[in-house]
Amino acid sequence: MTVAQRDAFRFFHRLQVRWAEVDMQQVVFNGHYLMYADTAVSAFWKALGVVYTRDLPALGGDFYVKQAQLTWHAPARLDDWIDIGVAPGATGRSSLRLRVAIWAQDRLLVSGELVYVYTTVDHPVRAQPLPGALTELLQAHTRGEPMLQVRLGDWATLGTDAASIRTAVFVDEQGIPAELEWDARDADCLHAVAYNRVGGAVACARLLPDGHVGRVAVLRGVRGSGAGAAVMRALLDAARQRGHAAVELAAQCTVLGFYLRLGFVPFGAVFDEAGIAHQAMRLRLD
Repeated sequence: MTVAQRDAFRFFHRLQVRWAEVDMQQVVFNGHYLMYADTAVSAFWKALGVVYTRDLPALGGDFYVKQAQLTWHAPARLDDWIDIGVAPGATGRSSLRLRVAIWAQDRLLVSGELVYVYTTVDHPVRAQPLPGALTELLQAHTRGEPMLQVRLGDWATLGTDAASIRTAVFVDEQGIPAELEWDARDADCLHAVAYNRVGGAVACARLLPDGHVGRVAVLRGVRGSGAGAAVMRALLDAARQRGHAAVELAAQCTVLGFYLRLGFVPFGAVFDEAGIAHQAMRLRLD
């Protein structure tokens, strides 16, 4: 199977060529293809559910590019939509190979390979063996297995991880006062937390006894990976099992699209909560 075959790749990242990326020949300057590949690799880790800046240090290491090889087949031009494929290749004791290829529609533009070395985080950095958790993660992706696992439980079981996510998203990122974030309802709720395959918690939500869903939070490093939808679907299934005819929530207006894609319907007027515009939404479960 050659790199020119699209079906050799399970992951693609899409970008549009910008004005600043074309040269005097009116095609993408050759150096930008490495930037495209690197951007896609970053998105690839996100698709694996990995919060790169948290999970790699927690495993005791980091990746550095050792070698980059690209072969140019055809040029990309201004405003082209390009699809960048990334697929794990062979691994060595401390090395990881990622195959990359870039297409504009059905035209293969670039193919190549990036070789990374897994190193210590202290200085001077030195190569070290790839952790088994990372190797298994990449193999699971190749096999097409789910990258996330959602656990349901009470606050005593999942509260530490849920609190960490909510603090990072609502308090640290959005600036909501801590005293507004925490209430007495957590003890009565069913909580959902999504975990990646290296053990990191990445998203959470809660289902109140009356059928309301709240405190839906996804760490910034994995937004777009499906983690938010995973915890929502888990709670919606739980709500059905509990006999709720509908589920309601108060959505931040900036993420209405996320809930609309899940089937929620807005109702009522926009209102302010903790200084953020919210919209009430409802999803019928029958």
